[in-house]
Amino acid sequence: MAPSALLRAAAAALRRRARIAAPLQSISPLTHTPTPPPFPFPDPTPIPAARRHLITLTRRPCPNPPSAAASSYYVDRILLPSTFSRPFSTEEGKEDGVPAAASWVERRLPEAARPYAMLARLDKPIGTWLLAWPCMWSIAIAAMPGELPDLQMLGLFGCGAILLRGAGCTVNDLLDRDIDNKVERTKSRPFASGALTPTQGVCFLGSQLLLGLGILLQLNNFSRVLGASSLLLVFTYPLMKRFTFWPQAFLGLTFNWGALLGWAAIKGSLDPAVIVPLYTAGICWTLVYDTIYAHQDKEDDLKVGVKSTALRFGDLTKQWISAFGAASIGSLALSGYNAELAWPYYPLLTAAAAQLAWQISTVDLSDRADCNRKFVSNKWFGALVFWGIVFGRLTS
Repeated sequence: MAPSALLRAAAAALRRRARIAAPLQSISPLTHTPTPPPFPFPDPTPIPAARRHLITLTRRPCPNPPSAAASSYYVDRILLPSTFSRPFSTEEGKEDGVPAAASWVERRLPEAARPYAMLARLDKPIGTWLLAWPCMWSIAIAAMPGELPDLQMLGLFGCGAILLRGAGCTVNDLLDRDIDNKVERTKSRPFASGALTPTQGVCFLGSQLLLGLGILLQLNNFSRVLGASSLLLVFTYPLMKRFTFWPQAFLGLTFNWGALLGWAAIKGSLDPAVIVPLYTAGICWTLVYDTIYAHQDKEDDLKVGVKSTALRFGDLTKQWISAFGAASIGSLALSGYNAELAWPYYPLLTAAAAQLAWQISTVDLSDRADCNRKFVSNKWFGALVFWGIVFGRLTS
């Protein structure tokens, strides 16, 4: 039977039950109706941004059974939702008091696969972008003058970024599961909420690392050794917040390893004059965006006793991240100069600097939603630098 026919049949059944005075189960709309019915009913809570309608059925009998006319009024005007509330999520579920829209993971994947996809943060691609951009910068700057970057290598590193970021998140959540359930933003993550067990997480981590190994084996021997050495950072970074106020610096060392690896995959060696400034630029950039990100959790971090640069910098955060932003842009300029990139690189680098300055100057560090928006905007900073390198190399 078609879904519309099922809905009509259900509505007719409810009307028949109301006519024979059978008590209806309580129906609670989430949106305001223009003309309320002539009997006491729970005060609706409007959510203008969401505009969703939801039928909530309970087992308790309604204290004031509605009349047949009133029940028909609601049955005719309330629709079943197209999406349902989420059992868990990897990030905060609300922004400005409005429930976040369901991600593609919740809409498209089978229910059994959703916890694993959310554990790998497939519903939050910003982390993958932030991990991939330093790789892409390095591959592009290693291209021959007048040529585009190696597209096959860009594809390999893109897949590797997805897998390595997912593995890092799995390690992080395994080690932090007892902390995550005490932090508002993270208490609904798969381990903290009980959606997955640690054993399932370890098996999932093994599969991610195995697939990553398959990508690594397609590179040259120097890159294989260099890539495998990054696993030490991947496994130790999540512990840093317990011992130092600078876990964001360790994240920078980890997330920007691709700045070394991309060049090595093309050239088979490292050129310190180009790669060291590029790696330094990525680390300073990470200190900017992840300090902004950490301000979302500073109250909870104080309660559970973990550390971050957000707590270390405090009221001086904007001064600190301004200095790191300037260091990042300066290092990128030095790397491009040493790599002999042509003039188109510098206007786009200037645009990237303006984007970074906009983030720092306008972010409201006391507003979690604004911190998250500025954090997510860093994908555009990475894109501006990448295209600057591409055009600078094409015209050099």
